[in-house]
Amino acid sequence: MENKHYEIIVIGGGPAAITLAKEVKGTAEVAVIRPEEHSMIYCAMPYAIEGILAPENTLKADRLVTETGAVLIRDSVLAADFEAKTVSTVSGAVYSWDRLVIATGADPILPPIPGSSLDGVMTFKWEKDMYRISGLIEQGISNAVVVGAGAIGVELAQALAARKLTTSLVDMAGSVLPNLADPEMTGPALEALRNLGIRVELERKVEQVLPNREAEGRAGAVLLDNGQVAAADLVVFAVGMKPAVSMFADSGLELERDGIVIDDHMRTNLEDVYAIGDCTSFFSGITGDRTGGKLATNAVPMARVLAANLKGGDRRYGGFINGSATKAGEFFIGGSGLKEDEARRHVDVITGYAEFSVIFPIMPDAGKVRLKLIADRSSGKIVGGQLISSRPVTDKVDQISMAIQYGITAEELLNFSYSSQPWQSFYPAHNLLVKAAEELMKKMAPQAEAGMEAAVEAAAGELR
Repeated sequence: MENKHYEIIVIGGGPAAITLAKEVKGTAEVAVIRPEEHSMIYCAMPYAIEGILAPENTLKADRLVTETGAVLIRDSVLAADFEAKTVSTVSGAVYSWDRLVIATGADPILPPIPGSSLDGVMTFKWEKDMYRISGLIEQGISNAVVVGAGAIGVELAQALAARKLTTSLVDMAGSVLPNLADPEMTGPALEALRNLGIRVELERKVEQVLPNREAEGRAGAVLLDNGQVAAADLVVFAVGMKPAVSMFADSGLELERDGIVIDDHMRTNLEDVYAIGDCTSFFSGITGDRTGGKLATNAVPMARVLAANLKGGDRRYGGFINGSATKAGEFFIGGSGLKEDEARRHVDVITGYAEFSVIFPIMPDAGKVRLKLIADRSSGKIVGGQLISSRPVTDKVDQISMAIQYGITAEELLNFSYSSQPWQSFYPAHNLLVKAAEELMKKMAPQAEAGMEAAVEAAAGELR
């Protein structure tokens, strides 16, 4: 039995663990214990199934960890003894630590409905899932049902349809991408998916997976709550994630529904024990309420904060803003902060819209981009925003995130200094954020309206 001591042990091998190893490089003896054979670029997996990428291109190289000087241990942690400061693994090894970092991530949810144990029913998160789906396609399956019309479900449904499977996409919500953007922003994406031949069933629930009559033990169809039946050799649930923290039940570690409770320094309730990434429970950077934030783009900054503090710093994590994006058909969709219904639970909401061409309208193929900004009427602070465009939107999503994170108001956005170029933007006469901010200002309280006309005139510059 191996028994070795490390100054820092990290349980988990995803983006948070890799980032931490990089950031503490050379300052401590670190071991990263990873149960998976490979760390993955998870968001690239649908494109590997579609055939756009080779599957091996979704696998991260071990040297991302080992080049930092950290020791990579391929093993699964069974338990942590917080008093003895040890972790024990499946292989029988026991490792001791001065400081423990839990970065165990989150596992996809497989609802316990009748038929969920049939062969061909699965979730979608791991390397084995990618190869399993690709293998079934190669074997000649014909029909697939994806349950959950979030980003992963939408991306996977498109990949399956591109591989010539008859594909259905089912969600209980009334719109696609319901956690990313409001229905009036995602309507074109819904039509684009249908134009790809995907059967989209909204406001529907999968009641049961039915067995294949010709192949015992295999899935054959799904039964929806309206009585409809959709053929399915493959049923993939993409309905959400749960923190991978079951090993810490009854251990003294404080847990909430969303994961391990941490403070803004990534500290748990136990001395010398920290947690980062998808396994944690933390707060919205907008409302201060506990909220979901299971994104690699949250896990990485959390790891950087912790790394700085482990090296003697005093950095704080400000909370989840949750900017994200995806693609549906020819449309790029993104959003950040609160959606309109979420915002209404906290503030008196006003909304502003802007729509321009993505490049100078006189240039060839000048597609459209539409922006929705959501703000607090009393303060003018931006609390959310969404885009749908014919071109990538992550840069604009990040601008919205920055506005939210730093408390920028609609009035301040009127002075936003922007750039312009025929192939890359609308005319210098205007900008999406500024135009939407103007719309917000028109809806502000009367005391704010008094100074609006002068502010708009000064900011816009009237370069038309």
